[in-house]
Amino acid sequence: MGEKPNVILINCDDMGYGDLGCYGSKVNQTPFIDSLAEEGVRFTSFYAASPVCSPSRAALMTGCYPPRVGITRVLFPGEPFGLDPKEYTMPKLFSQAGYSTMIVGKWHCGDQPESLPKRFGFDDYYGLPYSNDMGMQRRKAPLDFLTPPLPLMSGDEVIEEQPDQESLTERYVEQCIRFMRENRERPFFLYFAQMHVHLPLYAAHHFVTASENGDFGACMLSVDWSVHALVSELKRLGIYENTLLIFTSDNGSLAANGASNAPLRGTKHTAWEGGMRVPFIVHWKGHVKEGVTVRNMASNIDLLPTFAAMLHRELPNENPIDGVNILPMLLGEDQPIRQEMCYYQDRNLAALRVGSYKLHFTSKGEPNPGLYDLEEDISEQRDLLSEKPEVAGRIRLRAKELAEELGDEAAGVTGSQVRPCLCVDSPKPLTEYDENHPYIVALYDKSEAG
Repeated sequence: MGEKPNVILINCDDMGYGDLGCYGSKVNQTPFIDSLAEEGVRFTSFYAASPVCSPSRAALMTGCYPPRVGITRVLFPGEPFGLDPKEYTMPKLFSQAGYSTMIVGKWHCGDQPESLPKRFGFDDYYGLPYSNDMGMQRRKAPLDFLTPPLPLMSGDEVIEEQPDQESLTERYVEQCIRFMRENRERPFFLYFAQMHVHLPLYAAHHFVTASENGDFGACMLSVDWSVHALVSELKRLGIYENTLLIFTSDNGSLAANGASNAPLRGTKHTAWEGGMRVPFIVHWKGHVKEGVTVRNMASNIDLLPTFAAMLHRELPNENPIDGVNILPMLLGEDQPIRQEMCYYQDRNLAALRVGSYKLHFTSKGEPNPGLYDLEEDISEQRDLLSEKPEVAGRIRLRAKELAEELGDEAAGVTGSQVRPCLCVDSPKPLTEYDENHPYIVALYDKSEAG
């Protein structure tokens, strides 16, 4: 690893644990992603740091549990809140190491000028600043047109309002390839934050006709094609074997409209495994072990310190983080490096996993006790609370220690080491409705549940 590798981090939206063929799906066609898993490392106990998108993405960028950086819920258009630019982030690390950096796709860590991607170390940005369902949709009556038009951004500017989502993935791939070509002679970090498979489900017509799982399967086909397109370009440019590619998701799925978290219990929004345990695949030809399954715990908050170790760079020590260096695991060594995992729902510490045992405390702030051995019971079906009170007691003591630092609203604890998010004065949305503008609206009006 003497030469700096290119890094492509693909983060899907709402893709569940059971949505890829290599994770057990029988209805979605993902042959190329499956082949990457066969040639690389597949994690089976990898966690997003939140069961919803904004906190998970802020955690990914900072290596912190969401409460530590003050982003604990989904952010909406025009809100004053966002990730604080003073936070040290993944793109800042790569930029300081001499990399070109770009984000293509969904940001969702704030849409005010002070919290857009270029404030955090990205050289360029192209994509939607938040979820693809946060545009104008007639079916959201009685709000009707009160929701601002969905902005497609280039850099800091809105270049289109209410873009056609059927072609947006192809446009994203075009931007990724342009960036790769422009930086073929120097190391680059590309964060491809996919639109799919968040509702509404829109994919190009040829994916829809080929799908065996309706519109959801079409979007999965689109994701698989996009990864294939990027890898093909890496090979054409002659930089394939010097590129580390990571594929994951920001949280679990809604387990509706064709999506699946099988065999996990629960869905997006919950602290069950289905809310936060997600696919994670590492591919780096000639550097990682091939065909390896890593079963020990890891999380998206571990990627920042892991990349720092890979680049032999020290992280700033002004603010603590929660991630740990899992570089040996990334390369295919199944080591028990991460010992515990917090499951936060907003500011509530809803569950804590220590080793193989997971103890639930609350569900959306309400008591929800239950103890599960995840090595023996991945589906969280057998409650061991009455059988193993001593295990539950040890986890409760550790949870109390963590709450003193990170907070736990349900327990009435603020947290001594939480940092506020950005809050700007006089916020305004990036777009405003204009009755004379020829917006695309009909394409946004599918009636999927969720």
